[in-house]
Amino acid sequence: MKKENIKKVVLAYSGGLDTSIIIPWLKENYNNCEVIAVSGNVGQGTELDGLEEKAIKTGASKLYIEDLRKEFVEDYIFPTLKAGAVYEGDYLLGTSFARPSIAKRIVEIAKAEGADAICHGCTGKGNDQVRFELTIKAFAPDMPVIAPWREWSIKSREEEIDYAEAHNIPLKINRETNYSKDKNLWHLSHEGLDLEDPSNEPQYNKPGFLEMCVSPEQAPDVPTYITLRFEKGVPTAIDGVEYGPVELIEKLNELGGKNGIGLADLVENRLVGMKSRGLYETPGGTILFRAHKVLETITLDRDTQHYKELVAAKFAEVVYFGQWFTPLREALSAFVDKTQETVTGDVKLKLYKGNIINAGVTSPFSLYDPEIATFDEDNVYNQADSAGFISLFGLPVKVNAKVKAKNQK
Repeated sequence: MKKENIKKVVLAYSGGLDTSIIIPWLKENYNNCEVIAVSGNVGQGTELDGLEEKAIKTGASKLYIEDLRKEFVEDYIFPTLKAGAVYEGDYLLGTSFARPSIAKRIVEIAKAEGADAICHGCTGKGNDQVRFELTIKAFAPDMPVIAPWREWSIKSREEEIDYAEAHNIPLKINRETNYSKDKNLWHLSHEGLDLEDPSNEPQYNKPGFLEMCVSPEQAPDVPTYITLRFEKGVPTAIDGVEYGPVELIEKLNELGGKNGIGLADLVENRLVGMKSRGLYETPGGTILFRAHKVLETITLDRDTQHYKELVAAKFAEVVYFGQWFTPLREALSAFVDKTQETVTGDVKLKLYKGNIINAGVTSPFSLYDPEIATFDEDNVYNQADSAGFISLFGLPVKVNAKVKAKNQK
């Protein structure tokens, strides 16, 4: 990619620290090229306010703000929820599955605009560079990619702030609140500053630190009960009231957030090899994952449920690694969709000071038979049958023990 051939660049633009300084940097280093900024609205809320004015003032020729929220939920969040995919047991993949949604739309705009390259503000240490670029490769395999963090001389967020101040670029952060954050409809992540030391407790009760949740200590002393309705693995209603996909998550974020639900503090293994500490707020998502898992306990047979747990781990890894648009992810989703044909029913939960407590589950497809499971007298289960079962099931153990004893003589 020769710089002199780059006349028009489409930039993945959030208005945060990185992308705020990238617009003037591109114009300075790529022959005063035209920069078209694209922001994907995946539920950032007020972060999008004033974005167009800021982009134009810092040198962009125009800004697209694309409302991707419904697509984000239906095409990325719900398939991951149905899979039960959680990375390394704790991370609900909020940033991971938002990136392919945004990058896909950026490619579409880049093609429509006749762009010579796509630019993103991801660092060379992070996972997002992979997620963006694998999506670009999936839809525009020959499109050049500009990643300033792999080119420029800036080495830290402190130096980024210096650059912004030198170029009169307004920022919503200062040096004391310079956390690296990512917010969307599903979650809010916090990285950097004091969180870089895993021995430091997160400042949950510091004013302004948490945005989607309160700390468990600040949650109400009275529990909140909710009942979630699922149809084939997809949540459709709360307490008997049907919601659209975006509105349902917004409502659960409200309910979960005020009860201190969804705080996760973890050290995760990044794709590039290093360990990274992050603090995540995922109130609605945490409720949904619990409710979905509870419903599956009565609607999936044992073998499918156990095998699906293996698939969930792989699905989470694929999403985390940015491989959404791959044959493997599509094949995994096909398996998951088959398992969800009977995952229909109602799940009642009690939300209390950061805890989600099971309070009842029903389904027309329930495999739970009270008469078989009961400890009281029944007429459908012959307990004497278990002797023959154990004899056959334990035959390998018995043979191994005999051979071992024989050889020890």
